[in-house]
Amino acid sequence: MIPKTFKQEIRLEDGRIITIETGKLAKQADGSVVVRMGDCMLLATAVSARKNSPVDFLPLTVDYREKFAAAGRFPGGFFKREARPSDHEVLTMRLVDRVLRPLFPKDYHAETQVMIQLMSHDENIMPDALAGLAASTAIQLSDIPFEYPISEVRVARVDGMFVINPSREQLDSSDIDIMIGASEDSVAMVEGEFDEISEEEMLDAIAFGHEAIKDQIKAQIALAEAVGKKETRSYDEEDKDDTLESQIHKSTYQKYYDIAKKGLSKSERSEQFSEIKEESKASFSDEDLEEKGDLISKYNNSAQKKAVRDLVLEEGIRLDGRKTTDIRPIWCEVDYLPSTHGSAIFTRGETQALATTTLGTSREANMIDSPSHQGEETFYLHYNFPPFCTGEARPLRGTSRREVGHGNLAQRALKKVIPDNCPYTVRIVSEVLESNGSSSMATVCAGTMSLMDAGVQIKKPVSGIAMGLITDGERFAVLSDILGDEDHLGDMDFKVTGTADGITACQMDIKIKGLRFDIMTQALNQAKDGRLHILNSLIETISSPNEDVKAHAPKMITRRIPNEYIGALIGPGGKVIQELQKESGCTIVVNEDPVTEEGIIEILGTSPEGIIMVEAKIDSITFKPKVGNTYEVKVIKMLDFGAVVELSLIHI
Repeated sequence: MIPKTFKQEIRLEDGRIITIETGKLAKQADGSVVVRMGDCMLLATAVSARKNSPVDFLPLTVDYREKFAAAGRFPGGFFKREARPSDHEVLTMRLVDRVLRPLFPKDYHAETQVMIQLMSHDENIMPDALAGLAASTAIQLSDIPFEYPISEVRVARVDGMFVINPSREQLDSSDIDIMIGASEDSVAMVEGEFDEISEEEMLDAIAFGHEAIKDQIKAQIALAEAVGKKETRSYDEEDKDDTLESQIHKSTYQKYYDIAKKGLSKSERSEQFSEIKEESKASFSDEDLEEKGDLISKYNNSAQKKAVRDLVLEEGIRLDGRKTTDIRPIWCEVDYLPSTHGSAIFTRGETQALATTTLGTSREANMIDSPSHQGEETFYLHYNFPPFCTGEARPLRGTSRREVGHGNLAQRALKKVIPDNCPYTVRIVSEVLESNGSSSMATVCAGTMSLMDAGVQIKKPVSGIAMGLITDGERFAVLSDILGDEDHLGDMDFKVTGTADGITACQMDIKIKGLRFDIMTQALNQAKDGRLHILNSLIETISSPNEDVKAHAPKMITRRIPNEYIGALIGPGGKVIQELQKESGCTIVVNEDPVTEEGIIEILGTSPEGIIMVEAKIDSITFKPKVGNTYEVKVIKMLDFGAVVELSLIHI
């Protein structure tokens, strides 16, 4: 039996076509779709359990995987099977998850899985830009409760012109790389990196991407109608008790409001909030607590949330006593760790990050090996968020998706200011030692100072700030430098990083169904003021990069030699270069320029004498005597037809 298929086309401005098709594959899923652009094909499925899970949240899993077979390649390593997701796959999962999650009903708690996999790769197509479209279409073709369709696009700017879903080659020559997730009416997610662009340019890119998203949403609706739109399934709604809710609100709301207004520290505030909750629980009998304990806790949390939000909207006062535009007190320190190549502490309020910089050769580059991209990173950043930074004790289960995402944001923020001629491979590690909001932005600030302390000649220092939002639909307040509680109780987390001259990276998550452009504009302008304020604090601590690396840090010298001398430098079985490394105490790395085929020699060492020794050896190997000149030589061996000599490069 030949399956009946349904297909819709989406035509981009430059004539390229995206097709969405259903009916052929994965028909037992609640919804499935194949998205194709060129030879790139993604299969997306959506499945949701018929009964709610016994939890008070949506157990949503978004999974994105790139199959090596899609690019006609074998997985690297010993085990020839795809295993744990790569950082790139994790980041794509987060991009899709952040747009989908707010659009499920608040009381929908059924186990839900959205799975996206790359089945065929096209070198000219970046598949992650199609993942949001695929996920939303699969849900639209199902009966899973969902507010309305969304989509995602990548926007680049090449030669002053915006491009939707560019190729990697186009992206390399672009000054904008931004992913946008949106519904037909409003923007829901933004994440990108930039070459110091203005706030107005960023808004223009978002608006351009939003127009392309509208076309993709129309195609989703048309496909669902062609198939026959399924009636949304019914599900068990949450237990409610309006009388109980009103009772708890009446008895606790003002108490929460008064505590929130005091401007207490995180620990004091949490303690006093907990006391109110315990008093509220104590007013109920054991029978009531056993029967309605979950609802009592839930309504207490709701009363607390409303009190905090009302305080901001009505009086413009925040949990720690600040106004909406105020930045928490800042202190910084550099060169804190004596043995690292560079180190810095950045503390803003109750958030603290300690960053270290390590310098190495190309041998330490981060290798990227995925079906859609192969290459290496000579600058990378790792972000760690241990339990003690929030005063918790919990199991350590490896690097979390959150750590991968925050580290990637900080890396993108700083990558743009690393000089093109930097000879080192640079690794930054950020240890979050205290956290009460904006730890990723603290990482950016600490990372900037750590780079300057290490003597990396960055183009400009970078700072970052996290913006929040509280709105009731009509009124709204944009909050600068948000606390952890303001992130949890608020409606937006909008992180912006940049230099004094422009934005280098951003990431926006919202918990409401969409964000108006006027609010986004105000948030960006307010973020600029806060960013510049923080930048001044960094410059006061360290105004410019150290002129040279530290005495105990390795110095890097790069030499180029003709291709025919590479073998002589390495020697038989690596004998020459190994002995030279041992004698000089230096690390020597030999690479070949893919264009000129010259040998690129990296000499890394802490001893100036050792570096001079290596350079002298290279000079002696590559030296070409001239006919007619006289040289002082060392005779190595006499033969019947002449002598074997070693040139000392002394011209007589």
